[in-house]
Amino acid sequence: MQRFKDYSKGDKAFVIFVGIILTLFFIAVLYPCVFVISASFSSGTAVQSGRVVLFPVDFSLDGYKTVFNTPTIWTGYRNSILYTVAGTLINLFMTLIAAYCMSRHDLPGRNAIMLLFTFTMFFNGGLIPMYMQVQSLHLLNSPLALMLPGAISVYNMIVARTFFINTIPHELLEASQIDGCSDIKYFISIVLPLSKAIIAVLTLFYAVGHWNAYFNAMIYLHDKNLYPLTLFLREILMSSQIDPSTVSDPELQARLADIAAVIKYALIMVSVVPVLLIYPFVQKYFVTGVMIGSVKG
Repeated sequence: MQRFKDYSKGDKAFVIFVGIILTLFFIAVLYPCVFVISASFSSGTAVQSGRVVLFPVDFSLDGYKTVFNTPTIWTGYRNSILYTVAGTLINLFMTLIAAYCMSRHDLPGRNAIMLLFTFTMFFNGGLIPMYMQVQSLHLLNSPLALMLPGAISVYNMIVARTFFINTIPHELLEASQIDGCSDIKYFISIVLPLSKAIIAVLTLFYAVGHWNAYFNAMIYLHDKNLYPLTLFLREILMSSQIDPSTVSDPELQARLADIAAVIKYALIMVSVVPVLLIYPFVQKYFVTGVMIGSVKG
């Protein structure tokens, strides 16, 4: 506050104006989140009548009971966890080894290879050639169709490459080579332990991407037993209801029509919980990893 008092009138006006604008943006972003939380804990009648504005009205857990008593939701949850964990591991493996190779100045044709990587960021074959390629590899209706086609993000690879160049001293490589350390052992024993920040950032990027993805699943999967949670969420948001035959509790089947509007909000809350649980563990690395990996290069 003392520093603010020392500002000139023009600076004070500017700071106040910017503060008001940012506050309005914050409210615009926060309100939909608060509304979804409140609606998920309200009764179906209150939501349908538009009485839910900021706080829950006629507190009810019927939406969550319906979600947790719907087998397809648990199937989607299981599949999303599988795709997220396995897909993120594949992404990290491909991205880190590619980034490390691109960070080595002694790699033959390094600039040409990097140009090829960068080219794919702006040009691609499109949806139909990609579908035909997935089909020719016999990956249709397979979990691998959601993991292998996007196994590496060039943007994330560039960020990781820049991190390796600016953070891992070249003298470490020379010292390890003098001691007879192979490239693979150097990468596993020295580079990876020193790269926790960028690994945490990449894990968050890839995991959130897999958890929220639905388009590839909609294109490549036909068996509902393989659907991720986001596809079931999409179907519910589009139809605003769950098939009563998929609900195991008879009492909930009778009340399903009344709580149809609440179900989608409860499912949205259930679907975002894993991301909210992961973020606090990687938040301390987030700013450090992104800034180190993107400022220079």
